[in-house]
Amino acid sequence: MRRHSGFGWLELIIGILLVILGIWALAAPGIALKSMVFAYGLAAVIMGIADIVLFIEVDRYTGLGPVIALVSGILSVMSGIMLLVYPTAGALVLTLLFPIWFIAHCMSRLSHLGYIRLVCGDGVYYFTMIIHIIGLILGFLMLFSPLLTFTSIHYFASAYLILLGIDSMVTAMSPMGTRR
Repeated sequence: MRRHSGFGWLELIIGILLVILGIWALAAPGIALKSMVFAYGLAAVIMGIADIVLFIEVDRYTGLGPVIALVSGILSVMSGIMLLVYPTAGALVLTLLFPIWFIAHCMSRLSHLGYIRLVCGDGVYYFTMIIHIIGLILGFLMLFSPLLTFTSIHYFASAYLILLGIDSMVTAMSPMGTRR
């Protein structure tokens, strides 16, 4: 039986929370925007922390962590805190922050693809690559079409949070999440 490292457990917990959050947001479309702002603020903080931890783990393993992971992690944490502290302003700014968060997170995860392929193998590599390329496309689509973002953010966010959760769980169960 493989023992999971602290990183593996963190990714697994994050994955489960993101899937639950995505299903909850999809199942309850009538929830007030303020609640969504809070939920996505919390998700941004959690995922930002995961990006920072991933930077540290990659740096420890290879000696050279992708700086973009650290930067996007810090931006995710800052965006999440802003959404949690100022939910009313967050509801208005969400149409701009959410696409930026999508893009930053996807770029961060794409910057680790070499490490993911080395440690986890081709299956996790391609799965991660496809999910985050889709996320980049959605992020840019939402960024350049604020009306689309405002009217459909609920569906984009719900579906993508579920995909991010699955990606985190797959990563946690891969060799990357095991203790060496």
